[in-house]
Amino acid sequence: MPQDPTGAAFFDVDNTMMRGASIYYFARGLAARRFFSARDLARFAWGQLKFRVGGTEDHEDIEGAKQAALGFVAGRRVDELTAICEEIFDELMAHRIWSGTRALAQLHLDRGQRVWLVTAAPAELGSIISRRLGLTGALGTEAEVRDGVYTGRLTTDLLHGPAKPLAIAKLAAAEGLDLSHCTAYSDSHNDVPMLSCVGQAVAVNPDSELRRVARREGWEIRDFRTVRKAARISLPVVLGTGVAVAAVALAIRHSRRRKL
Repeated sequence: MPQDPTGAAFFDVDNTMMRGASIYYFARGLAARRFFSARDLARFAWGQLKFRVGGTEDHEDIEGAKQAALGFVAGRRVDELTAICEEIFDELMAHRIWSGTRALAQLHLDRGQRVWLVTAAPAELGSIISRRLGLTGALGTEAEVRDGVYTGRLTTDLLHGPAKPLAIAKLAAAEGLDLSHCTAYSDSHNDVPMLSCVGQAVAVNPDSELRRVARREGWEIRDFRTVRKAARISLPVVLGTGVAVAAVALAIRHSRRRKL
């Protein structure tokens, strides 16, 4: 394939690069390590099921996510959480990577292009997934760190919806990329802003609304699910990433209060 170092590829993570929501599996791993209770995890998952059935994300949930996401790591060291993320990826995520999407990423790498993950999940988690897949890097929601310890606050907005193309444009300027030569991949209609900011958009395992948009815009559609998998509603798959970050943070905070 022709080499094009001015181009790059940007992949959403949840249901695009992997089956299900990365923050859900992260939460499962933390629950197993007694960061919070299984009851909190179940309540969080139920809230996300209701979100999916409703089909839209509530503004208050997103705003809450901006304030509460990653608050549960306050006081913990970055190296500790990084090591835990590595373990959780091996235990719960590695076997859920879509081989078809991974192959698409490799096509870009073979063209001499860089490949980034773009996710509302914690940047540390995105970076670990990227590194394990041999990709260039990841853009994610970033937590404030002082002296190697999380403060429990965010340094940026939640990387979700309209925030994604802004982050991509900033990265493109720094890396000398031509966005008209770039490609974006996602499963969700919430990522239409990201898909629209590049020269080529691909809907991967799209939800019904994104599929309609893709057909209208003439975007390529790739679906690696079987008919049965695409139709089935399972909790890991139906989690909305933006709301998920807030729900995990709030659940853990409540758990901590009960222990005090």
